[in-house]
This record gives sequence, structure tokens and C-alpha cells, in this order.
Amino acid sequence: MKRYNITVNGKAYDVAVEEIGGDAAMAPVAAAPVAAAPAAAPAPAAAPAPVAEGTKVTAPMPGTVLDIKVAVGDTVSEGQAIAVLEAMKMENDINAPVAGKVLSINTTKGSQVDTGAVLAVIG
Repeated sequence: MKRYNITVNGKAYDVAVEEIGGDAAMAPVAAAPVAAAPAAAPAPAAAPAPVAEGTKVTAPMPGTVLDIKVAVGDTVSEGQAIAVLEAMKMENDINAPVAGKVLSINTTKGSQVDTGAVLAVIG
């Protein structure tokens, strides 16, 4: 058994790993120091659309945008559903926090969004 400390999402875990099918006759070999190959840089994320001045309507949780119920230029009332977000197999209406005119829509139907992502701006 070998013991390792592993950190996942900022939480440390003590893990014991059992080696199965190892050849007991094999002598351990000292490993020569090897320069670590540089990790491939992640592809740059697409730049978010510019956000207009006004009240930002953000995603309260990560999920998939199932529907956008308004268009740029529409007048909405406070509490009116402006989008539908699917999270954990549940459909959640995203409501306008204020009454006003929709200045921009910053997402598309079918897109994945993270918590806090700006979905629309109302002015």
C-alpha cells in the first residue's frame, strides 16, 4: 500500500493505493530527475460579449440556457421571466430584477453558462 495526499477542488484527501499484480522480483529503479514537459496551455475562452450599462441579469447557478423569452428592445416588468435555465434536470425561470427595456442579450439558446454569467442587461 502506498499513501498519497491528493487535493481536489481545494479539499485535501489522504488516499491509500494498493498495487495489484506487481512483480515482487523486480528491483526498484531510481528514477533520474526528468524535466517536466510544459502542460499544454488551455485554449483561450471566447471573449464575453460587451455588457451594456444597466441592471445585469445573471445566472444564479451553472446550467444550460433552454429558452430566451425576450428580445433586445422589449419592455419587461419586474419579475417577468426573461430566460429559462436548466440546472440539475430542473427548468428555472430567470426573472427580471427590475422593470425596463432589454438593452442586450448576452447568451444564446443552448449555451452553457456559469454562476454569475450575465444573461441580459435591462436599462
